[in-house]
Amino acid sequence: MRKKLEVGVIGLGKFGLQLAGTLTELGHRVIGVDADEQHVRSAQEMLAQVYLADATKRTVLEQLRFQDLDAVAVSVGDSMETSILVTLNLQEIGVPKIIVKAVSAAHRKVLKRLGAHQVIQPEADVAIHTAHRLANPGMLDLLPVGGGVLVQENVVDAWEGKSLLSLNLRNNSSILVAAVKHVDENEYRFVPDPNIPFGKGDKVLLIGKQDAVLALKT
Repeated sequence: MRKKLEVGVIGLGKFGLQLAGTLTELGHRVIGVDADEQHVRSAQEMLAQVYLADATKRTVLEQLRFQDLDAVAVSVGDSMETSILVTLNLQEIGVPKIIVKAVSAAHRKVLKRLGAHQVIQPEADVAIHTAHRLANPGMLDLLPVGGGVLVQENVVDAWEGKSLLSLNLRNNSSILVAAVKHVDENEYRFVPDPNIPFGKGDKVLLIGKQDAVLALKT
């Protein structure tokens, strides 16, 4: 059973509230903090623990026991200064995972240099993802794990009559076939049998570096 997380969300505007609400729906414990009374009132309908407080003060974070949480997400609007100060406070009290929303490329760069474990720039990230999906039909996701890792759905043509064992993709192309959906099936089969040959029109779910996945003829 997957561990239930305890997560702090600092800043309960649109992004922060959506993040906190989704984590709550997934069964995790969320502590919300915002300096805006209206944001706190809105969040109280969704979260069990919400505080009207100034997270730029280290003592506030310590009193709320943020140092004991599994992770803290920071989404404090357009103020670079505030997010940087909050991030430094979280580092100083020993939060193990800090996720921060950036408002610009420069802000993202500063946050990374400060040691934030994950920096999100929603508008830029969504724009990049949308461009890739437009350019690469069949693309399901672009994973931000370095080097552009692509999750792509392909339809079998050239692989007809061949099996994963005979294709030897792991050694020949460093691409993983995570799942297969044969033409007579409604759902994907994950961890597919390497001995079963493909039929024309089967669908395969590929994971690998972007250039390698896009170059692969299935």
